[in-house]
Amino acid sequence: MKDQGRSTRKRTGGRLKHAANKKRHQLGREPAETTVGETRLQYIDSRGTGRKVRALSTDVAQVADGGDIAEAEIEDVVENPSNVNYVRRNIVTKGAIIETSAGRARVTSRPGQTGQVNAVLVD
Repeated sequence: MKDQGRSTRKRTGGRLKHAANKKRHQLGREPAETTVGETRLQYIDSRGTGRKVRALSTDVAQVADGGDIAEAEIEDVVENPSNVNYVRRNIVTKGAIIETSAGRARVTSRPGQTGQVNAVLVD
């Protein structure tokens, strides 16, 4: 698992030899993969005194239309540029296009990190 921590390559493209094993704070976790459904949250202790809120599933989004912000119900995931299969599985990530009661919107928040879905209406 080489996802977290320093790169294995230098700026020039040369190889870097790692001098130590991975520390506990460098370990990654499984992605939350927030689905559309009844709201389920998970609280995770982060480093220090902080906490992260993960949305495991949610059916509510804060949709911005110009200067107005309204709460809308998420109906479906229409498009997801990060992974084509996320559309079939109704997984909401940042950048996903969702169908809401207010219209189509693009997700601007990271639901797996913040615990909520913020979106902006798409024309």
